[in-house]
Amino acid sequence: MRVLSVVGARPQFVKLAPIAAAMAGRAEHIVVHTGQHYDELMSDVFFRDLGMPQPDVNLAIGSGAHGKQTGAMLAELEPVIERYQPDWVLVYGDTNSTLAAAVASVKLHVPLAHLEAGLRSFNRRMPEEHNRVLTDHAADLLLAPTEVAMQHLAHEGLADRSVLVGDVMTDVLYSVRDSVVARGAVTDPGAGYIATIHRPDNTDDPERLAAIVDALAGLDRPVRLLAHPRLVAAAEAARVDLQRGAIELAAPLAYPDLVAAVMGSAGVVTDSGGLQKEAFLLRVPTTTVRPETEWVETVELGWNVLVGSDLAALPAAVQRPRPPETDAAPYGDGHAAGRVVDVLAQRAANRG
Repeated sequence: MRVLSVVGARPQFVKLAPIAAAMAGRAEHIVVHTGQHYDELMSDVFFRDLGMPQPDVNLAIGSGAHGKQTGAMLAELEPVIERYQPDWVLVYGDTNSTLAAAVASVKLHVPLAHLEAGLRSFNRRMPEEHNRVLTDHAADLLLAPTEVAMQHLAHEGLADRSVLVGDVMTDVLYSVRDSVVARGAVTDPGAGYIATIHRPDNTDDPERLAAIVDALAGLDRPVRLLAHPRLVAAAEAARVDLQRGAIELAAPLAYPDLVAAVMGSAGVVTDSGGLQKEAFLLRVPTTTVRPETEWVETVELGWNVLVGSDLAALPAAVQRPRPPETDAAPYGDGHAAGRVVDVLAQRAANRG
């Protein structure tokens, strides 16, 4: 079996790590990096720190407007897929890289599998929502992380293509967590907060961005703001000072360092889908600066609070008491990647 994985952004590199390990000895695995995230901390370092070989193909597309970026990826991916003739094109999550690879596969009649299928925010302002819905409806195999995701797919008439495998992010997070603990990398637990803000709804409105930064600056503990390039550019354009009050500005962290930082924090403030879930798995309280989340289980279990339009509520949400402990495991047991490879192999064999 030959599987061609298409990735392009930080969350996808993390998801790729356990898949690459599970593929070893069971499949020929071709990794294509679109270059959607192209600086070292957002790209190369993840392959190194998570023990993955460098990609077989790097398209080096870079940033750009959604249409231009997705179109460039589509044009470059088609000849790559034609060259390798995989049994599966495997796409991850909800980025422009995911949608471009999905369209390319469908046009070339190559079977398409979508990992992390069935997630829904029901917010059509999010480019990611369109990417994930379109990819799910194009895919031949939908690899769902949760029961809720399976329900969404069934509601959309996709139950016969869907398989519950669990969440591969859980696989890699548990592995990295154990490594971080073993090397004693967690220090000063509860000393401050970790924050990341990067979504256009939060960065591209100067008034909203200023209100978010004001709230972070006024928190009761130091706030380590890991500044995504989008945030830095937007703040500069809006003349919003990111480094004031409680805020300590920092560059994005390599994944093991991010896990260590979250484990040592009093809480997380983010608009990242992946970081919400990672914080929950590490049992760190989270406040999500969005009106909705794909990971509804984090909210239902009390570990995540959503703050949408009412940014005045942000400080109280962040500084709330720690929620009741839970042993709930809605995202699986840390062995999702093996199930993914099992399903891909079985379906490929059934095709003959």
